[in-house]
Amino acid sequence: MKFYDVTDLAIRNLRESGFRNSLTTIGISVGVASLVAMLSLGIGLQQLASRRLQKSGLFDTVVATSRRDLRNFREQRDDGPPPAESPALDEPARRKIEQLPGAVEAYPDIRFVTEMRFDDKPHLTMVAGVPFSAKNNNDAFDGMQGSFFSSETGPEVILQKSFAEELLGIRSKPGADDTNIAELAKPLLGKELTMRYAERTASPSSTGLSDGAAYSVVSRQQALKIVGVTDLDPDSMRGTARARVFLPLKLAQDLHVMQSGLRDASPSSAPTYTSISVRVGNPNQVPAVEDAIKKMGFSAFSLVDATRSMRQFFAVLDGFLAIFGSLALAVASIGIVNTLVMAILERRREIGIMKALGASDADVRGLFFAEAGAMGLVGGAVGVTLGWAIGRLINFGTNIYLERQNFPPAQIWSVPLWLVLSAIAFSIVVSLLSGLYPAARAARLDPVQALRYE
Repeated sequence: MKFYDVTDLAIRNLRESGFRNSLTTIGISVGVASLVAMLSLGIGLQQLASRRLQKSGLFDTVVATSRRDLRNFREQRDDGPPPAESPALDEPARRKIEQLPGAVEAYPDIRFVTEMRFDDKPHLTMVAGVPFSAKNNNDAFDGMQGSFFSSETGPEVILQKSFAEELLGIRSKPGADDTNIAELAKPLLGKELTMRYAERTASPSSTGLSDGAAYSVVSRQQALKIVGVTDLDPDSMRGTARARVFLPLKLAQDLHVMQSGLRDASPSSAPTYTSISVRVGNPNQVPAVEDAIKKMGFSAFSLVDATRSMRQFFAVLDGFLAIFGSLALAVASIGIVNTLVMAILERRREIGIMKALGASDADVRGLFFAEAGAMGLVGGAVGVTLGWAIGRLINFGTNIYLERQNFPPAQIWSVPLWLVLSAIAFSIVVSLLSGLYPAARAARLDPVQALRYE
């Protein structure tokens, strides 16, 4: 029998027992839907975690530190020159690191503790310089009230939520609901802070030569406009060194603050940094950039190992979701076996006539395989559609819950094309495997006994 004839006969047979075959197909659809819905949630959560890491600036950042720094003295056992012979992490080194293949930008970590005055009241806090690129590369500023810095040197500040509460005299009690950030920002946006700091200025040495080896400290004030209030913390990985007030990085560098990320004891007139953050264009290039920085004589570290652990976790999670989602499909395969076995009993005479007219055992097996495959194809297609709808419904309900909890919406569901094709193919394969026994049993029927049936 030709393929077209087998297909046409299989479709006609399925149509004659439409109700029973429809129930079997629905069982397959439910199994595929559960599989797609579970895997789509696992994939969506993995993509959400990856996007958050990338936006946080941790996923694609390498931190370079000086081996001369006593805090990194234990690292002298690593490959590289001894601390006393290692190069200085100064401005020329920063520009050299920024030119490494894969590096997008390299900027110093400038932070200092200073006094901020608001409404004539002093507040001591940690201040940090933020690169202008953080506007698009750090999710801490996504849900910010107000706006980002207008320029790289604008006299503006962004406040972290806890410092904004301190300025307004709000004391959060343990267990109490968090203050709404929009209400918190309303009385602060556009107001001025006065920053008092100590500026380091070069002064002539005792020999009268202005070589930068001697310096003086001058008390300064800087008026700063509050342009934004952020809920998330861009420095969440820094522990006790976290800042609560953020300046444009270029402005922080131009102020020459004494207590900053600069190593003030350096005899050179060029600023020397304690650490430099290197943003990499592609997370896959992080190890190469990290190795290149180490070869330059500096210490370097990144969170690439944490991302490997994350991928491993989601791989295990997706495996468990796939197993549980496949259980419903396994139950549906029993329905396929039952439907086709019943079809054999009902069509014994038909099978006997086919074999008497010259149909081979392979033709009979092919007929039942075609019927099983057709149910798998239709059930898989309907199941994918149903699983897609379930995933959207779960994502919609989750976003309603997040909105009520004052969290931004999130996409926790994703159905890529490979999942659609894989689910349909898996459904067809399971259906064909379920048709093995009924097809073999139908092919073994004796045509004489089959014609005597009924």
